[in-house]
Amino acid sequence: MAKGLFGSSLMKKFWMALTGIFLITFLVVHCLINAMIFFDDGGMTFNKWAHFMGTNLIIRTMEIVLFLGLILHIVDGLMLYFQNRRARPVKYAYEKASASSTWYSRSMALLGTLILLFLILHLYHFWLKTRITGLTVEPSHIFFDGHRYEDLFSEMKFVFKHLWVVIVYVLGCISLFWHLLHGFRSAFQSLGFNYTKYKSTIAFMGDAFSVIIPSIFAAMPVALYTGWIQ
Repeated sequence: MAKGLFGSSLMKKFWMALTGIFLITFLVVHCLINAMIFFDDGGMTFNKWAHFMGTNLIIRTMEIVLFLGLILHIVDGLMLYFQNRRARPVKYAYEKASASSTWYSRSMALLGTLILLFLILHLYHFWLKTRITGLTVEPSHIFFDGHRYEDLFSEMKFVFKHLWVVIVYVLGCISLFWHLLHGFRSAFQSLGFNYTKYKSTIAFMGDAFSVIIPSIFAAMPVALYTGWIQ
């Protein structure tokens, strides 16, 4: 491929970092909106915010940007992975990497692939039904304060009443934890924020983010399956 966007390894790492941080900001927003189910008010707060996210023109436009950013992140990551594989012998690379890096930093491509498979299932369960096919639950709409909302909360309860789905989602969140544990720090390092005075702060923020966000995501299907949230 021509030099430029995907030319050198340095450029690939730069775009990986930039798209990674963009996706991290999306995770924060997505997590906050979905965490509204913990108000345990029959889904009223969650449905209101989900309605706003689904009808706001700016948000809908950002969905397209998000999708393009995700594709760029995946393609760039795979290109970087295969480029590194071709650049050095497998045995040497394994021995050298094992001495200076963690297993999850060497498994970013695998973890990313697992997250992608989980994301496809997630899009099938929710995005496809809210944008194309319509919700499974009947009635699919409810009314609050004279306004009509899609009942996404009931759809969540329907999806997460199946144990195998809950297990897959929890495993997806575990993969996300390991992916973020390396990716968060690596993104800031690739963008040049690797000065000594920033390292400890970035490391702490990365570790905290990697634990908190996947934990909240994983708690949602578990809470709905066990009946903690009604």
